[in-house]
Amino acid sequence: MTELQKIQNLKKHKAIATGLFILMAFIYFLMVYLSQHSPAKWIGYVEAFSEAAMVGALADWFAVTALFKYPLGLKIPHTNLIENSKNAIGDNLGQFVTENFLTPSTIRPYIEKLEVVKYAADWLNKPANQEMLQEELINFSKKIVKDLDDKDVVDFISLKGDEILKQFDLPELVSSSLEYILEKEKHDEILEAIIPKAKEYILESDLIIKDKLNEKHPVISFFAGKKISKGVVEGVVSFLDEVEEDKEHPIRHNIERIIRENIQNIKESPDWKFRLESLRDDFITKERLNDYALDLWLAIKQNLTESFDDENSAMQVYIKKNIKKLTENLNDNQEMIDKINGWVRHFIYRMILRNVKEVESLISNTVDKWEGKELSEKLELEVGKDLQFIRINGTLVGGLVGLVIYTITQLVFH
Repeated sequence: MTELQKIQNLKKHKAIATGLFILMAFIYFLMVYLSQHSPAKWIGYVEAFSEAAMVGALADWFAVTALFKYPLGLKIPHTNLIENSKNAIGDNLGQFVTENFLTPSTIRPYIEKLEVVKYAADWLNKPANQEMLQEELINFSKKIVKDLDDKDVVDFISLKGDEILKQFDLPELVSSSLEYILEKEKHDEILEAIIPKAKEYILESDLIIKDKLNEKHPVISFFAGKKISKGVVEGVVSFLDEVEEDKEHPIRHNIERIIRENIQNIKESPDWKFRLESLRDDFITKERLNDYALDLWLAIKQNLTESFDDENSAMQVYIKKNIKKLTENLNDNQEMIDKINGWVRHFIYRMILRNVKEVESLISNTVDKWEGKELSEKLELEVGKDLQFIRINGTLVGGLVGLVIYTITQLVFH
């Protein structure tokens, strides 16, 4: 019922109660007039009924009115009770609610009946709601990414990257990597990948060799520089061809032997530890780390932004898939259902009991903040209709009592 309907309802019942009082007053005065002009006995009975009904109506009107305001504007003691006792009402109401409604024995039966998962499952069973949830998750994620400050993110990535890099045991990492390379015979693959590039570089370096020879030995270079440089190039390339073609070439075994000999040394030598850490610090400077972090974040941000707008992106497909999976579990996975319901019930139960005093304070403080007149009007609006029935009943009961007393008096004394 709206507030307007409540106001109209209250006015209606006030009018009925007041109308009944006016009716009794009219009947009373009519009977007084008739009693002076007619000896009929029934007039006395009606007069007694209407007179007592009038008294009852007035008494109950006074009592009901005294709750919410001063009757006829007269500041009679113990009237306008609601407004004058506002603070006490707030305190007592808060205490009443917490002591009678928020006790363990009162709330436990209701909480144990809570089926939160059922409500969630029923809601998610509708495809439109699944789409709405997916859209809200995407919009929420969009907002997070949009609101993130690029500098803050880059600084965070740089800081964490630096911390992670410094946590690495570089000698252990390098030695373990070399052991893995030897175990999987990856050193041969690495060598075979390097040799063609090396040959290509050497073949392109013929002029460089000739220039160096001319710089160091100009006379020899003048007479045989071209031939010598060509011979050097062909000799090195021929050697590399041999290494490439012969899987058992001594150079291959030498490389493997050198690696094996240095693995333990790299792992245990303080000198190697110093050199590796120096190399790391020289190569990965703060400026470079910031550049890497910026490139990484911009790439992630761009990828996320594109994924938000692409319905077929891996992210959206993943979200949709997991919403469907969640829906299925909330319908069929009884173990999950029981667990979630148990968690929610326990959480609500603990939260209510933990905040009982806060509820009491909330009620008390809210009522205290109301103006006395406002509280009086609110309460009258809620219970005023029922109180008008007190006036109506008081009128009728008063009339009946008056009639009974008059009847007894007539029987006994006349």
